[in-house]
Amino acid sequence: MKEDFSNSPAAKAQNDDEKRLHASSKVQSLRHHRKPQTSQGRKKQNSKVIMQQKQRRRKALTFWRITKYGANSFVRNAWLSVAATAVMTVTLVIIFGSLLARSILMGTVDDIKNKVELSIYLKKGVSNSDIEKMKKLIGDLKTVTNITYTSPQEVRDKFARKNSADIRIRKALIESNNEFFGIFNIKLVDISNSTELKNLVKNNKLIKSSLDPDHPPTYESDRNEAIKNISNTINFAEKVGLLAGSIFVIIASLIIFNTIRMAIFNRREEIYMMKLIGANKSFIAGPFLVEAIICGTIAAVLATIIGYTIVFLSKSKLEAYGIIVSPIISFLQVYGVLVVLGLILIGSTIGVISAFTATRKYLKI
Repeated sequence: MKEDFSNSPAAKAQNDDEKRLHASSKVQSLRHHRKPQTSQGRKKQNSKVIMQQKQRRRKALTFWRITKYGANSFVRNAWLSVAATAVMTVTLVIIFGSLLARSILMGTVDDIKNKVELSIYLKKGVSNSDIEKMKKLIGDLKTVTNITYTSPQEVRDKFARKNSADIRIRKALIESNNEFFGIFNIKLVDISNSTELKNLVKNNKLIKSSLDPDHPPTYESDRNEAIKNISNTINFAEKVGLLAGSIFVIIASLIIFNTIRMAIFNRREEIYMMKLIGANKSFIAGPFLVEAIICGTIAAVLATIIGYTIVFLSKSKLEAYGIIVSPIISFLQVYGVLVVLGLILIGSTIGVISAFTATRKYLKI
């Protein structure tokens, strides 16, 4: 019987060796093909990184050139730049001064309101039980924060201490047996809103019958009217400051607009050449915007210096008239950097809007 060679151990071993060689050659082939792909991928990735770096450098260089050209233009048009900066400075001083004045005066009015008490004068002979009833009625009002009662004897003693230097008054107090009136001293949530208290005094029989006919409550006196007049004056001054600031904003915008227009006219040939060689819009218009930002920044710094100087120099004089300045000065000392940045933002915004309008109109880009 003939032996089958394909099923012999030698044949099986040979087949296994051939399979291993075939598998090994496949692996080597795959490795050989992968290496070029990996190197190509790395080259592409490196080229992308290099391109991004070049783009960033190009943008940084462009930004530097735009800034440089804008600064040169600001210096080149010196007189127009000085005029625009001066008007912008006045504008920012008015805006800054209006905000400071409003804060100072409002703080002073609030302090006055907190110190002022409305007074209700009681006639002689009102019993203690009626006084307690009236005190509770008034104290329960939502607009009342505090109420105290000063007896006739306490009123007499205070009057004597206040006029202790006047010999005639002291002698008259000793010789006189006239009894003083009692007083309810009342503090309201809002001194200008005494409607609820007025209605109670007007409609309550007990309170109405206990009032001193010769001394009306202080909410009907000149003191409350004076407080209202101060508040009205502050509101009027705020509106005037806002109007003046708006007018100067318009003037500053027009001057910057004309400054940019003159700069465009003086550089018209240069701009034409830049267009011919393919300069983009931002590169052409950028220097004019930089010029406006420089104007706004310088004006903001000058306005801050002027505003701070006025406040610090006038502190003692204002406080002599009872105007509270210390909180505002403390605020300016702590947040001075934010004040400067805020004014720079306002000035730069005004300048950029004016410059952008001028470039859109006259550059035709």
